Amino acid sequence: MSDPRVLLDIDGPIASVRLNRPDKLNGVDLALLHELIAVSRTIRADRSVRAVLLSGEGRSFSAGLDFGSVMSDRTRMWRGFVPNPLSGQNLFQHACWTWRELPVPVVAVVRGHCYGAGLQLALAADFRFTTPDAKWSVLEAKWGLVPDMSGTASLRELVGGDVARRLAMTGEVIDGTTAHGYGLATGVADDPAVPARDLVDAILTRSPDSVAATKSLLNRTRHARVRTAFAIERRLQLAMFRAKNTAAAQKAGAKGETPAFGPRQFGRG
Repeated sequence: MSDPRVLLDIDGPIASVRLNRPDKLNGVDLALLHELIAVSRTIRADRSVRAVLLSGEGRSFSAGLDFGSVMSDRTRMWRGFVPNPLSGQNLFQHACWTWRELPVPVVAVVRGHCYGAGLQLALAADFRFTTPDAKWSVLEAKWGLVPDMSGTASLRELVGGDVARRLAMTGEVIDGTTAHGYGLATGVADDPAVPARDLVDAILTRSPDSVAATKSLLNRTRHARVRTAFAIERRLQLAMFRAKNTAAAQKAGAKGETPAFGPRQFGRG
């Protein structure tokens, strides 16, 4: 039996997800795509999980699509392009975007290579912390392709149109410091796991329902009309007023105490 392509460890409220093909610089093959989706479903179903740390085993986050492996089974590859009629996402898109759709924040820790499919996976996280010398690239341009694993939706959200076009059209390789300057990375550090964990610890002090609802609110209103955005705000706020974790936060806040939250109730499980 082959080793799992994606490792999942749950320690209390934190799920650690690690791409596990270090000998291939965590190159993405079809099996890894399916495992990313399966692991995200496991996390979604576990209401005790309140944050995800996403990283790669070995010296790289991911060097991108493993073309040799994927192209060796063209029937499965082409089948992977067929979109789900309900979500409108195909296999390649869903494996990345499922992390944006999780009802808990996802924080990517980037070292080494962050190319192509790996970059699009990192961009689908809610936050990204990188080493200064990590290598980032929308590498599809090198192969005469376009970013097609949800990358265009992420790029247009994070950077200006001219920067998105430059990165996608040239496939140039930039370092982590430049990625941070462009807005692709949330922060840069010699050990990016440290600020990533600091952010997670800060989020854990807040109601898991409030965090989940806020993520949903920002995702759903990103391109909504103002009237629609206001309606979504109202519905989510009413849900928060009824949440037990809201009452716990307010009670503890009034007493100057640290709240004791129960499992997440908001968001699909």
